[in-house]
Order: sequence, then C-alpha cells, then structure tokens
Amino acid sequence: MNRILVINAGSSSIKYQLIEPETGERFASGLVERIGEPEGRIAHRGAHQNERSLPVPDHTAAFEAMVAAFAGEGAPIDALGIVAVGHRVVQGGDAFVEPTLIDDEVAERILSLGALAPLHNPGQYQAVAAARSLFPDVPHVAVFDTAFHQTMPERAYTYAIDRSAAAEHGVRRYGFHGISHQVVSRRAADLLGRPVDELRQIVLHLGNGASACAVDRGRSVDTSMGLTPLEGLVMGSRSGDIDPGALLHLLRGGYGADDLDRLLNGRSGLLGLTGVGDFRDVRAAADAGDEAARLAIEVYAHRIRHYLGAYLAVLGGADAIVFTAGVGENSAALRAEVCAGLEWFGIRLDAERNGSAERGARRIGADDSRVEILVVPTDEEAEIARQTHRLVG
Repeated sequence: MNRILVINAGSSSIKYQLIEPETGERFASGLVERIGEPEGRIAHRGAHQNERSLPVPDHTAAFEAMVAAFAGEGAPIDALGIVAVGHRVVQGGDAFVEPTLIDDEVAERILSLGALAPLHNPGQYQAVAAARSLFPDVPHVAVFDTAFHQTMPERAYTYAIDRSAAAEHGVRRYGFHGISHQVVSRRAADLLGRPVDELRQIVLHLGNGASACAVDRGRSVDTSMGLTPLEGLVMGSRSGDIDPGALLHLLRGGYGADDLDRLLNGRSGLLGLTGVGDFRDVRAAADAGDEAARLAIEVYAHRIRHYLGAYLAVLGGADAIVFTAGVGENSAALRAEVCAGLEWFGIRLDAERNGSAERGARRIGADDSRVEILVVPTDEEAEIARQTHRLVG
C-alpha cells in the first residue's frame, strides 16, 4: 500500500483524506472543526461513518482525534499504508515554486509568510508541526496554492506602486487556487485529447472562493487573485476588486484596519449584497423575485465576463473556457449568463448540453463553437497526493 494522507488545515479546522495517489481512490476522509473552542467536532468517513463532539484545544488534539477515528473503525494508523503526508499551504510567496519537503527551516518559512496570508498560513503551520510530531517516520510535503502562478511574467504580477515599498513589504500578485487551476487545465486537455502545452485556456474556479486564470500551454500567465485571496471575482463573503480609494474613504470615515478586514473578507461579496453567502440561496431568492439577489447575480456574472474578456486579450484568443468548483460545476444558469452574447468571440454554448443533469468532465459548447466550453470537476486533494507521491517516489 502506498497511500498519501492529505491535510488541508485552517486556523480552526483540519480536513483530511487518505488517497491512493496513482488512481485517486479515497479510503477515508474527515473534518475536525472548532479547534480551540470549548467543544469541537469530528466527522469521519471511512469503512464506517461517525460524528462526535469532543474537546479539541489545538491542532495536535485534532490529529489525535483523527487517529482515534481510524482506530475506532479497526484501522490503526500504522496499518493504513501511509507513505507520506501532503499539506496544502496557501501562501508560498516567491520562495516556493514547487512541492517541497518540509524540514524545520521550511516550516518556519511557512509561518513567516503568515503576514501575507494571516487567515491561512499560521493555522497551516500549526497543523504541519502537529502532524510532524505525530507522524515522524514519513516525509511531509508542502504543496503551495501559489506555486502554479510563479510562471506569471513580471508585467502580470507587478503592481504599479513605489518599487521600494513593494519590495520591502512583498507586495506583488501571487495568485491562489493554483492547485485547482493546474489539475483542471490538465484534465481539460485530456478531455480534448490534446497536449496541455498546445492549449490556451481560461479556467474559472467558481465557488465560495473564486478566481480566474489564464493558462498558456500549461503555464499560468495571469490570475485574478493578487497579494491575497481578496482581489478579483465576487465571492461568497469577499468583495473582490474594489477601488483602493474607497478603502481610504472608509478609513477616513472611521473604519480601522481590522474593521476593513472584517468588511472585505466577511461582510462583502454575495453576503454583503444579499444577506446570504451561498450562491444556491442567492439564485433561489432571485428566482423568487428578490431584486437584491437578482442584482447580486448580475454583478457576479459581470465580474467573471470582465476577466474572461481580459484573458482573451492576454492569451490572444482561447482554445477552451473551463468552468470548475461548486458554482462553476453545478450552475447551468450562471454558465449561460457568462457566455451570453460572446458568439463574436467564437464562444457559443449548447443549451441542451449545458442544462444536462450529467456530471463529470464534459463538453457544453455548441458544435460550431470555435472555443471549446467545458465543465471539469476540480480535485485539489488528489492533485496534492499526486504531487506529494511524485516528490517522495
């Protein structure tokens, strides 16, 4: 058995999956949440499914709960065939451009990058430390969300601010969702039966977090998220693009830095426009005649079309537009709204294919569409397992 334990951690939760890297088969998965609160919770799905509440004071306790869940179904952790642990790390800065074996120095570097991703890297550092302590005899690998975007040219990642200030504070476009954009663009090429290094693709990762990426022959050349995951498309509770002058205006009006953080990350996007952050609920409200919800969907789709047009220009055209993640994979209506009126770009949706109940990777473009339009489910965990296994052999 050669299985990879994939860890996707945050400051208050750990998601885990046990994966066979060559086939992508899942043997178990689970979520430990409410870490640090008086009462935590674990939901484990393996040979059996079970959920229970328990104290989870820190990340070490979260991993101990995971180990106990495996043991509780008669699968002690040392009998699971784990050959490596793959950790998703959101921010790798410009220091990490590929999957990296974690040692003490790498772990400390992940923590130091927390200034650029305060909602993600500190929790991921804690998870790395706890996992290395509990699993000391297998290699641990960091797979970075930002790594795929390190191929962007300087003109795409450079912000037009004072160069010394940018250098001092590490201000540049890093991009995120790179693991998803990488695996989806490769799977799209497989679906089309063409090498990925022949294709110009625009990948639209549309979920609670959302980003667009221009992929030129397998390499990211532009992406909508920037220094942080806040820039770009409208998201569940994040604003996406906003005039920096509006932030100065709010600061002068009495908002502090923490107030702005809470506003832009937690009270904006669909939630800010409608009071609910789940796209399905917003769509249902719009269909029922709610004007705020109708406007929110129009803003959401307009921002996607804005980036779609920009990346058609960046790439000099496109061979494929690829929808992925929860909203992208499941909302036929949104895909139709994004593609509407783009026939002069050679983008023509097939209404029947788009509205089909079929799942999995599929074509939804019309036969006469010059640009392929695809739906390709993302699978970040399987990609982390694959990259981890490739590194450790």
